Amino acid sequence: MLPKLVSLIINEGIASGDTAYIITAGLKMVLIAIVMMCGGVLGGYCATKAAVSFAADLRLDVFSRLQMFSFKNIDNFSTGSLVTRLTNDITQVQNVIRMGLIMTVRSPGMLIGALCMASAINYRLAMVIAVVIPFLVLSVFLILRTAFPRFDKMQKKLDQVNTTIQENITNMRVIKSFLRRDFEIKRFYKSNHELMESTMNAMKVVIMIMPVATIAMNITTIAVVWVGGNFVMSGNMDIGDLTAFTTYIVQILMSLMMLSMIFLQCSRAAASLRRINELICEKVDLNDDNASHKELHVVSGAVEFKNVSFKYSESDNENILSDISFTIDPGEIVGIIGMTGCGKTSLVQLIPRLYDVTEGQVLVDGVDVREYDIKNLRDGVAMVLQNNVLFSGTLKENLKWGNEQATDEEIQAAAETAQVSSFVDSLSEGYDTHLEQGGINLSGGQKQRVCIARALLKNPKILILDDSTSAVDSATEAKIRLSFRTELKDTTKIIIAQRIQSVIDADKILVIDDGRIVGEGTHSQLMESSPEYRDIYYSQMDKEVSA
Repeated sequence: MLPKLVSLIINEGIASGDTAYIITAGLKMVLIAIVMMCGGVLGGYCATKAAVSFAADLRLDVFSRLQMFSFKNIDNFSTGSLVTRLTNDITQVQNVIRMGLIMTVRSPGMLIGALCMASAINYRLAMVIAVVIPFLVLSVFLILRTAFPRFDKMQKKLDQVNTTIQENITNMRVIKSFLRRDFEIKRFYKSNHELMESTMNAMKVVIMIMPVATIAMNITTIAVVWVGGNFVMSGNMDIGDLTAFTTYIVQILMSLMMLSMIFLQCSRAAASLRRINELICEKVDLNDDNASHKELHVVSGAVEFKNVSFKYSESDNENILSDISFTIDPGEIVGIIGMTGCGKTSLVQLIPRLYDVTEGQVLVDGVDVREYDIKNLRDGVAMVLQNNVLFSGTLKENLKWGNEQATDEEIQAAAETAQVSSFVDSLSEGYDTHLEQGGINLSGGQKQRVCIARALLKNPKILILDDSTSAVDSATEAKIRLSFRTELKDTTKIIIAQRIQSVIDADKILVIDDGRIVGEGTHSQLMESSPEYRDIYYSQMDKEVSA
């Protein structure tokens, strides 16, 4: 309406010198501008709120989906890629929704309104637009078609940068201790430079849109002024109508430019949305949908492996574990020992279904673990992994990961069993001492003991320690083993160890070599029957004597 009012002011007000008409029309223009401003502010607020809320919901949904992933699913994505998808990729979608909600209503409305008004003023002159619009649409289509694969590549390069940053921050102590600063700087420079190059390749296409649209706008304006000027000079058109028509042409082309920018953002967001969709549609390979005993809980802690074979991927040529069979009675202490990489960790991860067997069965209390509700199964199994992960927060909060409802007495009892209480008093605020990310203000042995205490607070029927006392001194480890015998009589305890001394008094010891059980029995029995066990024992004894 504003250009039309301008044309009326020129044609009617100025031409006749009617000041009152000019003022009245001017006030109408002010009122329309105020309405436009209010609509713009309200529309911008609503669009922003909708986009931000959508992004928050989507991020929560993707994160919740990620929590359902098995270890195998997580192995399909790098940490940096997961971070990028949950942050940058969702932000790209958020931006296009915000821009789209604002412009996809305004641009078509402005385009259609301006076309109608321009045609009403002079339909013959409006034919000029019909020549320019197809050229502009075709140009934008070709640009976007070129841009899409470049945006996808750019996001992958961003994955690499985030992965490099994450690895460096996490492993900063290792980098400094090995004096690898310069090497890591060069590695980051390479990934950062590749991101810069891929971004520039994508942006080179993007920056073409504005010049192309500007050329189309200028050519159209020149054509309109030339043809319209001839109409004015021949008396077939008023000067005010030509002014308004020129403004409408600019509005039409501006709306087309806005739509092209939306399509451009959609092209970039489509690459991000595809990556987000990969997470949402990733098939969770481990679930309990078809479990037949979802109501069962782990009661006694008996474990049995029946002809179990396992490999991480169907594409792997060889099994990690082959034809594993053994039984563990409730309350037994079972040691598992073997050379590094022989499959010890893979074996115990099958008990709480962190992975599923490739062949055979793993039974807990006589029931295949795949027939349990996963929550009920894992409630009955506590596992202390090789990597001792603690979270930022107080020591008590970390311990309560095992049981959110644990009382102070239960916490202290678990701490006593895991020998945590022996160093708590030396901490500045005891159990309320704040732990930094990863527990970096604790020693390796202290972190291991905290992780054991955290597991004990679950009151598990099966306790799995995966080389979880390797950083603990021998005297403290002996106290922990004694506590296990006296305090956890009814709990089945499975201990993976590198040191034979850690399992020498176990009720049963399994010797693993190259994914197979090559020995089973007590320490004395294995010393007689298992050459592999004797080799490990004597090699460790020789090292102790040499030391």
